[in-house]
Amino acid sequence: MKRRTLLLSPLALRAREPKLLATVLANIYGQEVSEPVYTQTFALLGRLRAGAKVEEIRPLVDSFARQSPAKLTPSHLSGALIYPEVGLTEAARRLAGEASVDLYNQMSDGVFMGPPLLARVGMFDQALEHYLAIEKLCLRTDGLYRHSPLCEAAWGRGNAFPALGLALTLEAFPKKHPGYAHLLAAFQKHCQELSRHQTSGGMWRQVIDEGKAWEEYSATAMIGAAYRMGVRRKWLPKDPYDTAAREAYIAIDRLTGNDGVVKGVCESTGKQATLEAYLNRRAITGIDPRGGAMALWFATWMG
Repeated sequence: MKRRTLLLSPLALRAREPKLLATVLANIYGQEVSEPVYTQTFALLGRLRAGAKVEEIRPLVDSFARQSPAKLTPSHLSGALIYPEVGLTEAARRLAGEASVDLYNQMSDGVFMGPPLLARVGMFDQALEHYLAIEKLCLRTDGLYRHSPLCEAAWGRGNAFPALGLALTLEAFPKKHPGYAHLLAAFQKHCQELSRHQTSGGMWRQVIDEGKAWEEYSATAMIGAAYRMGVRRKWLPKDPYDTAAREAYIAIDRLTGNDGVVKGVCESTGKQATLEAYLNRRAITGIDPRGGAMALWFATWMG
């Protein structure tokens, strides 16, 4: 594994303290929620970690928690991760009970969408079952995830979803469960392979292992957060993952304005049939709920 050494460059010294960046983002993202999907509610989890009180957050989700969505999507499952954090565990359990492997449409995103919620409400066997189904479809022999069986492309966020999804699942998963060792090993092996592909600028690319792919904001924030969670929870050794996370943080800080504008977030992406289709996805610069939420989560773990 490549050893990484963090040098105190002028760029690193100019980076904002993580608590300051978290405060900036928490004042912009997760202030309103129109739909209970992760792109809107994950920022609420970040706001809680940044110091917001439950009574500030619960009114934003109360109305959604009372009823199931007309059509359940994977994003609703991951969006429901906020429910137990504000005392609405039964609402989260009700949605988790409706989850099925088919819901993920054979995409690696499913590692983030379902297993964390299933584990959080105590449905450990189901969380493991869902992960193993996605692993069988999407894990490549080199340790990266293809986004779907349609092609072998290791889409950036299609690998960030498994990295962060496994970290969130492990947080809620009992160590004595027979499946814990497999989930932990999967997380560790994936993180190790991802470390081979971090750029000299601290980022991960739109397609992880394609040197011609552009550097992508949301995948970098998610993988950096997964690394930091892994180090904090002792799933990963501090060397080299803490340094890798700090390099990623410096990159994310550089690409985040004080107005909440973020640079280089891949647009919403379903499964694509070719590598070129992933390489040609649009890069968003602006107020982006997905990118802002992931950067907020990352900053709270760096602080």
